[in-house]
Amino acid sequence: MTKRFVFWSAWSIFLLGVVAKVGQGQGVFPPALQGNPLEGTIDFHVHSGPDESARSLDDIEVASKAREYKMRAIVLKNHLTMTADRAYIAQKIVPGIEVFGGIVLNRAVGGINPEAVWRMVNFTGRRGKVVWLPTMDAVNHIQFFKEDRKGVNLLDENGKPIPELLEVFKIIAENDLVLEMGHSSAKEILTLIPAAKEFGVKKILVTHAMQDPVRLSLDDMKEVARLGGYIEHAFLGTLLGPQAHQAWMRNWSNIPISEFAKAIKAVGARSCILSTDLGQAMNPIHADGMRAFIQGLGKEGITDEEIDLMARKNPAKLLGFSE
Repeated sequence: MTKRFVFWSAWSIFLLGVVAKVGQGQGVFPPALQGNPLEGTIDFHVHSGPDESARSLDDIEVASKAREYKMRAIVLKNHLTMTADRAYIAQKIVPGIEVFGGIVLNRAVGGINPEAVWRMVNFTGRRGKVVWLPTMDAVNHIQFFKEDRKGVNLLDENGKPIPELLEVFKIIAENDLVLEMGHSSAKEILTLIPAAKEFGVKKILVTHAMQDPVRLSLDDMKEVARLGGYIEHAFLGTLLGPQAHQAWMRNWSNIPISEFAKAIKAVGARSCILSTDLGQAMNPIHADGMRAFIQGLGKEGITDEEIDLMARKNPAKLLGFSE
């Protein structure tokens, strides 16, 4: 019996306990807790190996697990390299689940590098669907965590998008890709969404909008929705904070599921998607996290119809699926 098997068996027991706890005091489980809540869902934020950081599952394993739970699709994300090529291989090895990738515009790929985006688009299989603005190399990330290094700028001294970013917007628009905001600040996000739309970008998603270092307010999220963007809510936020079981996670703010539910009700499920942002070693695997997220939101009064929008219909629309 492997250590990995023992660990995930323990997590399964823990999650069963969560479900049982959620159901206490009620004659029946809420609808979101019945059956297989993962069927047809899409996880838009999947970390997996190989990677520089330790990961719980590799690309093939996470695709296999998603297929096992009858999920519709996953989107692979890596902070250091594009994942369109890996998505193509994973889907070929694990038929029956759609696997997509993209590119994060951190320093490892040249920062705001239109050439890297263009090459990603044209890789075999055309599985590259998402362009993330800088994450760990974002100026906002570095300032928030008080790191002593230079970040990747998005705006010039006049507060306008730099020319290279406008070139990236053109490529995104021409290829109907999804633009994600990465770890940008609220000010940057609310500046860049209208600019991207001027260049024809139709699909915009604010990456884990409530988590550090993005931390949009409710009013900010409502403005994103008004501008036609989507808000991502990621399960990882519920595991972060001083109580976290891993040291690195204690430097990030915790977001209770009740706060996610409050934001969803305020902004509207039509402008939100659910994801996990999981894959870190010693954290729950993606499918277990998505299940716990859906079940927890159900307990907080989020309806099955709202879950369907956020976990199925909205991400499907971003990926260009038909109903």
